[in-house]
Amino acid sequence: MNLFSAKEITKHYANVTALQNVSIEVPQQSIFGLLGPNGAGKTTLIRIINQIIAPDNGTLLFDGRKLEAKDIFQIGYLPEERGLYKKMKVSEQSIYLAQLKGLSKQEAVKRLKYWFEKLNIESWWNKKVEELSKGMQQKIQFVVTIIHNPKLLIFDEPFSGLDPINVNIIKNEILNLRNQGATVIFSTHNMASVEELCDYIALINNSETILQGKMKDIKKAYKSNTYEVLFNNFKDDIKSILNPDFTLIEQNKDEDLIKAKIQIPKTYTSNDLIQTLLPHVSIHSFIEVLPTMNDIFIKKVNEN
Repeated sequence: MNLFSAKEITKHYANVTALQNVSIEVPQQSIFGLLGPNGAGKTTLIRIINQIIAPDNGTLLFDGRKLEAKDIFQIGYLPEERGLYKKMKVSEQSIYLAQLKGLSKQEAVKRLKYWFEKLNIESWWNKKVEELSKGMQQKIQFVVTIIHNPKLLIFDEPFSGLDPINVNIIKNEILNLRNQGATVIFSTHNMASVEELCDYIALINNSETILQGKMKDIKKAYKSNTYEVLFNNFKDDIKSILNPDFTLIEQNKDEDLIKAKIQIPKTYTSNDLIQTLLPHVSIHSFIEVLPTMNDIFIKKVNEN
């Protein structure tokens, strides 16, 4: 079941088409990667979901029905741009933003205290925002984004300004929120984070959806029948024992071990490659090389 769907969304700005019949389906309790190069239309779509702007055409569905104004209380949005008032105290601003999401002051303080303690940031409670680093401000914005336990969370470059330790902390919290029932739309240019977090992805380019689906299925669809083999006990050129139909992409030697990347036609199986190698070498490891999301991203955008 999908928590959110956008169907044939179109948005024009004067003579510029920001979105052209874009459709996405975000399954419930999943992390959905919204991907695309700069200017593809991702930010416009996020603003439409948050009802900041309206589409010219198309339908938005939330929790099985048309998206309504009241649904904003079930959405948490962490924008890429900082949105904190520098002169306010962290506590005052956090409480204020939590109240905007429908919490009472008492409940807001209770939940904020819980998250500040969990993220080990209690000492920031009475500091002014301007006293915090970029990464510290990002952690505050993360807390106020999730404080009202929304059904749908939208994170736009959530790791911006964070050091590797805090990136890992926030990644784990996003996974925990998904496991506890939240649905996440995750927009980023960091394909390594997409690989780690996302269950599904949609790729938008030139205002259109050019790829969408379960990430594992997409990676399998773009695989090239390439294998990485680590072996030893072989002195000659590996090409001398390969089937002429096989392609040696690269070969590297590390002390006594040789690592080779070999591509075979789709008419052959991995067993055919293993049977070719085994009479001549001792295999230490054998894995299929799947394309990275970065590879797929670049390939699809260039094709488009």
